[in-house]
Amino acid sequence: MPILQACAHRIDKQSDEQPATLTRGDAMTDTTTAESLLATFNSNFHGKPKAWGHFGGGGGEDDTDSTKNSDAAPAASSRFAFELERYRSGEINFSDFTRQTTESLMPLIDAHLSIGGHWWFVHSRQGEAEYLTLTLLHQREGYGFDSDLNVVPVQQLNLGQLMLAARIDLTQWQRGQSRQYITYVQDRGNKKLVEDFRLWLGCQEGINAGAETRTLLKAFSDYVESEDLPEEASREKTETLIDYANAQAKRGEPITLDELSKLVDEQQPKAFYDYIRNQDYGLAAEIPPDKRTLQQFKRFAGRASGVSISFDSHLLGNSIEYDDERDRLIIKQVPGQLKDQIKDRKG
Repeated sequence: MPILQACAHRIDKQSDEQPATLTRGDAMTDTTTAESLLATFNSNFHGKPKAWGHFGGGGGEDDTDSTKNSDAAPAASSRFAFELERYRSGEINFSDFTRQTTESLMPLIDAHLSIGGHWWFVHSRQGEAEYLTLTLLHQREGYGFDSDLNVVPVQQLNLGQLMLAARIDLTQWQRGQSRQYITYVQDRGNKKLVEDFRLWLGCQEGINAGAETRTLLKAFSDYVESEDLPEEASREKTETLIDYANAQAKRGEPITLDELSKLVDEQQPKAFYDYIRNQDYGLAAEIPPDKRTLQQFKRFAGRASGVSISFDSHLLGNSIEYDDERDRLIIKQVPGQLKDQIKDRKG
């Protein structure tokens, strides 16, 4: 992931009572080590709970829709978005853009944090897409060896502690055809901080990753049931879905329905995609995967006395119920293939 521009500014804050101070930096001239840091940051960032959105254009729905099929970026909805537009248009350079936006961040730091850190901006390219990464990197005490092989204290960047971090797909933003080109860390332990950071970005939430992932898994289960697939085939397709979704989450990329459909059924690559569209689940073509929801998606399975049963966990309490007192499993929607076999036997 080549770095096109990078710049860091130091924010010092001694306590809650004292205001933060800013030491401005210049654009980095040597980004070789920074590229390695960015790769490590991305790995940690993708593993955090996140939210997705877009620049709100003042918060109105029509603001984003009006930019479709246009190369112009949406209207600025915050100081940050305004300065980003100026940078992308060439009106200001990268250093000025990062300095001015960091200055506007200082009230947020004073309101929510008792410690400072380094506010790092990176403009990078991955394939044909360009990204802007911005994050507050805190430091922690560590240990190392000096030239005489003595143990000495050293300052280390704490990449595991990402309270303020965002990644913007600049290419999707400029095209104006997406509502989820901004990704930011959603620290559930400090919702007010996250909300103020979202407002500072000028970001309007575009999609609920957890809800969308749950809907996708429900659509997949419905699709598997509608196909009356054998248990082994059903299990293989489920594993394919989960493996693909987890891989996309690890890379920080969305689940693409068209690509997923091809993986689920290589013989009929459009079958699952067409099923979703015909059933009108309301899913977007690209879905940000929610790792927590994916981890909860599994199949219950058991075999005893000639009976083999397996079903997706989310069906429990809906089409399948378990009566604990009588030790009974109640299936409300019998699979068509099984129903036909029973009827043939009775007939």
